[in-house]
Amino acid sequence: MPETFMVAMRDGVRLATDVYLPDGAGPFPMVLERTPYGRQEASRSEITAANATPASRAEIAAYFTAHGYAVVYQDTRGRYGSEGVFEKYLSDGEDGYDTCAWLVAQTWSDGRICTMGLSYSAHTQAALGCLDAPGVVAQILDCGGFSNAWRSGIRQNGAFELKQASWAFRNALVSPEAMANPVLKAALAAEDIRDWFTRMPWKPGHSPLRHHPDYENYLFEQWTHGALDDFWRQLGIWTEGYYQDYSKAACVHMSSWYDPYSLTAATNYLGLIAAAKGPQRLILGPWTHGDRSDSVFGDVSFGDKAPLDHWAGDWRAYRLHFFDHVVKGTPLEEPNIRIFVMGGGSGRRTPEGKLDHGGQWIDSPSWPPLDTRIVPFHLHDNGNLDPATASEATISYDFDPAHPVPTIGGAFSSLEPVASAGAFDQVESPEFFGCAPPYLPLSSRPDVLSFQTAPLTVPLRIAGPVEADLWVETDGPDTDFTAKLIDVHPPSADYPRGYAMNLTDGICRLRYVEDPSTPRFRVPGEIVRIRIVLFPTANLFLPGHRVRLDISSSNFPKFDVNPNTGEPEGKARRKRVACNTVHLGGAKPSAILLPVLKD
Repeated sequence: MPETFMVAMRDGVRLATDVYLPDGAGPFPMVLERTPYGRQEASRSEITAANATPASRAEIAAYFTAHGYAVVYQDTRGRYGSEGVFEKYLSDGEDGYDTCAWLVAQTWSDGRICTMGLSYSAHTQAALGCLDAPGVVAQILDCGGFSNAWRSGIRQNGAFELKQASWAFRNALVSPEAMANPVLKAALAAEDIRDWFTRMPWKPGHSPLRHHPDYENYLFEQWTHGALDDFWRQLGIWTEGYYQDYSKAACVHMSSWYDPYSLTAATNYLGLIAAAKGPQRLILGPWTHGDRSDSVFGDVSFGDKAPLDHWAGDWRAYRLHFFDHVVKGTPLEEPNIRIFVMGGGSGRRTPEGKLDHGGQWIDSPSWPPLDTRIVPFHLHDNGNLDPATASEATISYDFDPAHPVPTIGGAFSSLEPVASAGAFDQVESPEFFGCAPPYLPLSSRPDVLSFQTAPLTVPLRIAGPVEADLWVETDGPDTDFTAKLIDVHPPSADYPRGYAMNLTDGICRLRYVEDPSTPRFRVPGEIVRIRIVLFPTANLFLPGHRVRLDISSSNFPKFDVNPNTGEPEGKARRKRVACNTVHLGGAKPSAILLPVLKD
């Protein structure tokens, strides 16, 4: 059993902290995880490919203490056993620093701290790393650690990620206040979050969080801060502003193609290398958020090689191996970068009923891989997508915010039960929020512009950052443009209509194109060049497949929907139909920029 301490922070608030010690007198190196999800609650991600039952915190602690590490779990401020008021992300830097200072002062401590944790527990690691917290020698940032939360994680280039709304609701239900107040808990439990997603935008005092004002307040603070101002440069959500001051700890940055933090992981990896900090490693798998030991994500199987366990033993073994390398100097014969390249499977239906897309791991000395070249695939008005230059043309469509394009998979988390992440055929279905009969392909919608290559005659392999370079206009003050990259499998006996598998996507809010800190509204007829940053990806397009790019103006409920009115962020009450236009060819050559790997 652990010993529990109430560790005082600089403002006097005490945080509940469990310490597990190895046998013997010590002193010991330490493993620290700071979490809002309960220091004594099992993490759903503590599984292996061989055992899908999550291990308890005590079991994980026993594993590390058996190898000579003291293990420390702490509830973040305002959560579970800790005092104080919860304010998402913004207190974790100073609280993390103060916790590390307390740890290195303990008699059983040898002064060296290794941090670990998934998602929010990766954000807490980056936050204390930004302050160069004492004693930190190693970090494994698993699916988190905001590089710039305005660009990805809370907002995405202006658009608000609605996982923040569903996360706030779900965690308000298990907040200390709800657990201590049966009436509050019952009020929250009586709300149906899916129903509330049909009533966007929410209003303060008139949302499913109205019963818990603290959680509603912080959510609307994020939602209404649209511009990239000082709010987004706060400790805890802006690691890129602290690269020069960051800890010199050895770091592993890990994420995946259907996780909301792949851009974060790659950006932090590159930023800390440029700042000449400690040794940096990068792992990018095919998984959804925290599901590193699985092989099926959404409706697609990525094969037996997909789990991290395929090459790491399992997640516990990998972490121990890395910490032992840093603390004890044991060899670590691992490449600096491991990337899972999706694709290469049979394209048939597996016995479990999933598309066999397959994939394999590659090693690389750099990100993006050294043998990558950026190739523009131009958009043509006949729907072709081709490296050849397009003829000058325009395509316009009406974007009605009352009928947004539904989210069918992708890279996000915490949207359950409203939406599920992963790879899916881009066809409407009753299982996806916002879809309606007759359940046709998304590409059939008049507000989705689809561009695709001819069936490939040779394999095409990509790995790296992806951007859509577009020339656009709108007839109102503001709108959004979205881009989605798709691998179109050809028709087969198992999939007679083919299978359009989403790879990655991105969004851009037009008012922030020139200067994210100073919104600028559009003038009808004004043409603007935009760069939609899609999340990085890696995929092998086989012969017979097509590369497809879908352009539209919404992706709901992944993102909030632009009302096209120019009203302040998170406060819109009106909607207008926008006529949006994409320019092609000539002096305005719209294209998708793909990171093509040499054969």
